[in-house]
Amino acid sequence: MATLNPYLNFPGNTEEAFNFYKSIFGGEFLTVMRFKDSPEAGHIAEEDKEKLMHIALPIGKGNILMATDSVGEMGMGYKQGNNFHLSLTAESEEEANTLFNALSAGGNIMVPLSPASWGDLFGWFSDKFGISWMVSYSPNRPQ
Repeated sequence: MATLNPYLNFPGNTEEAFNFYKSIFGGEFLTVMRFKDSPEAGHIAEEDKEKLMHIALPIGKGNILMATDSVGEMGMGYKQGNNFHLSLTAESEEEANTLFNALSAGGNIMVPLSPASWGDLFGWFSDKFGISWMVSYSPNRPQ
């Protein structure tokens, strides 16, 4: 079965927020990727390249708090209230497709489920109730 984790958006202060969370929950970051190191670096404004494209902090038993800085066009009208997603990590490509298709039915697909530049199968949508979901499957990650 897929795992469910919160994915937060920040208006440029993700690193500060996650250092704060790390000081409380402890642990080590699983991933810290800056926009300058991503395949999309050429499309990012110079002042945003040091900001975080993705960060992940394990919390508790099997939970991962993840986030990004909402910069440029990706900010899409950032405001408190639309600054989070529910992130499902599927155990198989079949499960990712099933979850994506079922949950997105009647909703609004922003990114169709397809191979992403970082190697995962990834899709993003709002369901028919307005909840933002991200579905991913990584064939290269141990499950």
